[in-house]
Amino acid sequence: MCFTNKILLFTGVVFPYQPRHGRYQLNFHDAKKACEAQDSMMSSFEQLFRAWEEGLDWCNAGWLMDGTVQYPITLPREPCGGKETAPGVRSYGERHKHLHKYDVFCFSSALKGRVYYLEHPEKLTFEEARDACVQDGAQIAKIGQLYAAWKFVDLDRCDAGWLDDGSVRYPVAFPRLNCGPPEPGVRSFGFPEKHTKHGVYCYKMS
Repeated sequence: MCFTNKILLFTGVVFPYQPRHGRYQLNFHDAKKACEAQDSMMSSFEQLFRAWEEGLDWCNAGWLMDGTVQYPITLPREPCGGKETAPGVRSYGERHKHLHKYDVFCFSSALKGRVYYLEHPEKLTFEEARDACVQDGAQIAKIGQLYAAWKFVDLDRCDAGWLDDGSVRYPVAFPRLNCGPPEPGVRSFGFPEKHTKHGVYCYKMS
């Protein structure tokens, strides 16, 4: 039973998250709410360490559920602890949960429905994108749902689309030319103005 619980604990995907207004905007409590809003939970150290072992490399520090602030580095470089330091999970230790602000590492462990890129005759503003998903009997996808679909079912689409938080992203399970970096991952275009037009990823319960 303990072995099974351990498998469930680590089977998932860890992703860094920062809100629209930029890096280091979240205290611990806001960070927890931010992960929950994206259909996920705050990552534990063990989950982040497992993600680092699988290649996660992120230079911005983020909250973990134990109240510490850490970040994973696989390719040491000057802005991220220096070129001479060994790869690993860097730690700032515990921080004040109200006063200190960082990004957050979230963990999504399940995909209960289906995430898909909505085929639509034209690109959409954010409001139009949200309405289009509703008209299709779905809702606009959350980041945790997109990451879970990319991780668990190899969702692969080289088209940028709106997500629930106002960001624009796309998942690549099988890297190829003209589709971003050579590694698999969820690519981000950040938070464009909501009147700009893009595709959209929808989420429909099974």
